[in-house]
Amino acid sequence: MKPLKTYLKINPADSVVVCLEAKQKGDIIEIDDQQIFVNQDTPAGHKVLIKDVKQGEDIIKYGYPIGHAKTDLKAGDWVNENNLKTNLSGTLEYTYQPVDATLNIADEHRTFKGYLRKNGDVGVRNEIWIVPTVGCVNGIAEQLAHRLQAETHCEGIDAIWTWHHNFGCSQLSDDHENTRKVLRDICLHPNAGGVLVLSLGCENNQPEDFMAMLGDYDKDRIKLLVTQRVEGDEVEAAMQELRQLYQNARQDKRVDVPVSKLRIGLKCGGSDGFSGITANPLVGEFSDWLVAQGGTSVLTEVPEMFGAETILMNRCKTPELFQQTVSMVNNFKEYFLAHGEPVGENPSPGNKAGGISTLEDKALGCTQKCGKAPVSGVMEYGDRLQHDGLNLLSAPGNDLVASTALAASGCHIVLFTTGRGTPFGTFVPTMKIATNPTLAKNKLHWVDFSAGQLIEGRTMQELLPEFIDKVLAVASGQQARNEEHGYREISIFKNGVTL
Repeated sequence: MKPLKTYLKINPADSVVVCLEAKQKGDIIEIDDQQIFVNQDTPAGHKVLIKDVKQGEDIIKYGYPIGHAKTDLKAGDWVNENNLKTNLSGTLEYTYQPVDATLNIADEHRTFKGYLRKNGDVGVRNEIWIVPTVGCVNGIAEQLAHRLQAETHCEGIDAIWTWHHNFGCSQLSDDHENTRKVLRDICLHPNAGGVLVLSLGCENNQPEDFMAMLGDYDKDRIKLLVTQRVEGDEVEAAMQELRQLYQNARQDKRVDVPVSKLRIGLKCGGSDGFSGITANPLVGEFSDWLVAQGGTSVLTEVPEMFGAETILMNRCKTPELFQQTVSMVNNFKEYFLAHGEPVGENPSPGNKAGGISTLEDKALGCTQKCGKAPVSGVMEYGDRLQHDGLNLLSAPGNDLVASTALAASGCHIVLFTTGRGTPFGTFVPTMKIATNPTLAKNKLHWVDFSAGQLIEGRTMQELLPEFIDKVLAVASGQQARNEEHGYREISIFKNGVTL
């Protein structure tokens, strides 16, 4: 199908249009009762100016400034990183100006097939996980996973995985605590039917202290083995524990669960000029739908909020949440500045090639993933979810670090929008939503859903129910593409000294 239009003006106040197809020099754009001649060949997903702009004047997209012109520009000019400069600088003071974020969406009383856990949590997978407390035992953990897979063929459970990492020792202060908190969160995640915590014994992340962090955990489902304390073959000792965990987990069965129990992480990566007009708005509509059903969504990537942060701040339910969001944003800016990096040093080369020219351009598209719901919770890195509804989570923009943080907070699934494409997944199902039809066609084995249909003639009203059904199918056991191919791993945020 051909696009109904070959360009799009997103907001009436915008000074640019987005090309839905590549434009050649001399092509005509008819908009706002005027004809504009395109001055340069312009790729699909990129911006064309529809009014003259003086040097230093703001350029508007999504109804907000995405930077200012480096030189005088003419209507018809291709706007990109070469002639557009960010307005971002350092930390800012903000004023709470709350907006009505009430959602007018009916409760559909939908369900999915999930696993009820002893503590009342719900999982969308029933897997056996091996969690090393330190990178020194990664090799043993991998060997154990392979042996248990060979013995059981995963009969009666969904999968067997080890979550290897390089940390757990020789770390100080925040880095040490970040590692401990994320590993704790993995152990307590309801997608695991059984967990073997595998320790060396002499690491900074001492096994007894780590197990105390788990609180009142189910001792039939979470076991500890300290390899240095095993007399003889630690692998066979660990296998005995794993066999028991497996026998316990295989008794679990899927049951109907209200969709209000579903917790979804929102992430984008390899974004392009279509992200903010197809995939991110679709995910935002889903997020609003889920929140209206009593469910939970989580937005992270704090550096990719810069330039759009006030939109989120003013949707906070309370002044206290507003202040927490201000601190989250300014703390991340100070992190950049402390390392001698400007806060606007983004987007990536792939983003620019896809049509995103500044961090504001990226952020205004990125934050659309959380729709229009009010903000009901703000979390630090490594925190676990405490509030239903839309939550904000402090984590960087890096795809694997941020996706791991979302899963660690308690999200059952991560919805990952992308215009360039990526195969990876974290330790929960990581669904890829393509922003454009070309990616969906070329990387079918990576992509779970194509939001590019929105520029092929489909409407949001048509596509949203299909997308909801797809997410609920994955929650009920249908494998995401990353699961089909075994692309699953974790990455922990590091910001300090290694001894």
